[in-house]
Amino acid sequence: MYTLGIDYGTNSVRALLVRCKDGKETGTGIYNYQRGQQGVLLDPKDHLLARQSPYDYVEGLEQSVKLAVEDARASHPDFDPSQVVGIGVDTTGSSPIPVDASNTPLAFQPDFKGNLNAQCWLWKDHTSHAEAAAITDLGRRERPRMLAQSGNVYSSEWWWSKIWHCLKVDPAVFQAAHSWVELADWVPALLCGINRPKDVKRCACAAGHKALFDQSWGGLPDKEFLTQLAPELAQLRDRLYGEVFDISFPAGQLCPEWAERLGIPAGIPVAMGEFDVHYGAVGCGIQEGTLVKVIGTSSCDCAVLPAENEAPVIQGICGIARGSILPGYFGVEAGQSAVGDLFKWWVEGVCEGEGGLHADLTREIQELPPGATGLLALDWNNGNRTILVDQRLTGLILGQTLHTSRAEIYRALIEASAFGARAILERLDSGGVHSERIVCAGGIAGKNAFLMHTYADITGREMAVSSSNQTCALGAAVAAAVLAGPENGGHATLAEACDTMTSLGDTVYRPDPERHQTYNQLYKLYLQVHDAFGGVNPSADLSRVMKDLLDLKDSTHSVS
Repeated sequence: MYTLGIDYGTNSVRALLVRCKDGKETGTGIYNYQRGQQGVLLDPKDHLLARQSPYDYVEGLEQSVKLAVEDARASHPDFDPSQVVGIGVDTTGSSPIPVDASNTPLAFQPDFKGNLNAQCWLWKDHTSHAEAAAITDLGRRERPRMLAQSGNVYSSEWWWSKIWHCLKVDPAVFQAAHSWVELADWVPALLCGINRPKDVKRCACAAGHKALFDQSWGGLPDKEFLTQLAPELAQLRDRLYGEVFDISFPAGQLCPEWAERLGIPAGIPVAMGEFDVHYGAVGCGIQEGTLVKVIGTSSCDCAVLPAENEAPVIQGICGIARGSILPGYFGVEAGQSAVGDLFKWWVEGVCEGEGGLHADLTREIQELPPGATGLLALDWNNGNRTILVDQRLTGLILGQTLHTSRAEIYRALIEASAFGARAILERLDSGGVHSERIVCAGGIAGKNAFLMHTYADITGREMAVSSSNQTCALGAAVAAAVLAGPENGGHATLAEACDTMTSLGDTVYRPDPERHQTYNQLYKLYLQVHDAFGGVNPSADLSRVMKDLLDLKDSTHSVS
C-alpha cells in the first residue's frame, strides 16, 4: 500500500507516492506554477509584494498527482492507484487566502480577477511590515505572554499583519472575504470537499506559529486586543476558528469529485495540513535533541520539546507552538528568509546565468581557504526572519575591490547564509533548545556538497542529510500512513511510521578544525556588522572591519 505526499513550494507543487512498508519513493510528479514570475505574482512598484494564484494550486494538485501516478506505473508495473490509502499535504506559510462563504478564493470571482489583493498572500510577502510593528508594540504593552510565544516580535510574514494590511489597502477585498484560510488548511479542505470556512479543520502549526493561537488564552487573540488594532479584525475573529488539530487527526476524507479527478480511491483519509518545514522535520524522523534544517528557497530550523514542560521564551524566533510538528510536543521554529533565493538572485538575476552557473562558480572558489576572498556579506536580501525579525533589512556585501570576481561574491553569499545559520543555533542553544544532532533536508542540502561543508566548518557542527530529496512530501506521506492504519497497510503510530519510512543518507559533513578556527575570526566580524546594521548595537565602530578582512585575506595568501 502507498500514501501520497503533496508539497506546495514557492515555485511548484510536487506529488510523491511512498510505499508504506519501507518508505520507498515510487512515483514523483512536479508541476511548475504557470502564473506570475516562476509562480509568484509581483508588483514592479513594490519589491515587498509577493502573491500567488489559487488557480495554480488547483491545477498543480491535479497535474502533479497524475504525473506521480504515471511515474509509479512506469517504474513499478505492480503499482495500482487503488493501493493509495492516504494523502498528506504541506505548504508554504503563512500564506493566507481570502475566501467567500463557500470556501472559494475571491480570486476565482470575476469581480476580483487580476486583483493582487484577492490572491493568496504568499509567505514571502512583506508589505505588512508597518502592521507587524504595530502588533509587536501593542503585544508588548498589552499581551506580553501572547507575544512571547512568537519570540517577542511579530513578523510581516505572518497571518494577522497580512490580513490587517489588506484591510488598509483594499477594503473591498477585506469586506468581500467571509473568512481567511491558510493554504495549509485550504488544500486538505478542497480534497475533502469542505465548502464552508467554519468546517475547515485548522492546523496547530499555522495557528500557533503565525496567528498567535493558544488555548491557554482562549485560542486566537481576544477581541479587545484585536479591536485596538482595527475593529474589523475583531469582527472577523467570529468567522475564523476556535479549535486547532495536530497531525494525529484527519482533515477529512477524500471526496468523490477529487477521487475521480486524481484517479485514486474515495474515502481515504486526508491528513491535517502542516507547513512544509514541519512535515519536512517529520520526514527526517525528528525527535527531541534533533534540529532539522530544511534548506530551500528560504530555510527553516525545527526542533521539538516535551509539551509537559513549560515552553521557553526565546527572543526573535518564529515561535513555539503546542502540537505544531509532533503531537505531544512543542514545535520550535526559526529560519532565514533567503537562502536558495539569495543564490538564485546572484546567479540568475545579476549574473544572468542558467542553472549550471551555480556549479561553475562553485568550482572556481571551493578550493580557496576561508578568508581568501576578503569579503563579508549579510544574507538579508529578503529581510531577516530570525533573530532580528525585520523584513526591512537588506543585503550587504563588504570588502569588494576592483579584483573581486563574481565567484568570490557567490562564495561570500554562501558564507553569509552559514553565518546566519550559526547565529540561530547559538540563539536556540542559549534559550535551552539544545541539539545533539543536525539533520538537513531540501534540494540544496542534497545537491550542494560545498555549501554543506561550509555550514559544517562555520558552525563547528556535524551535518547529516536526509536520504530523500522530497523530505517535506515524505513527511506528509508518513502522517497519512498513520491515519490509514495497519489494517490498511499503514502504521499504528507515528514513531513506527518514521522508523520504517524515513532514513538518513550515508554522507555526514564534519567540520575541519583548521577552517573552523579561521571562520571563527570571520564570524566575529560578521556579528559586529550584523549587530550594527540590525539595530542591536547601532553605535558600533565598524572602521576596522574592512582592514581586518584585508589582514585575514593577506594571511591566507602568505600561508598558501
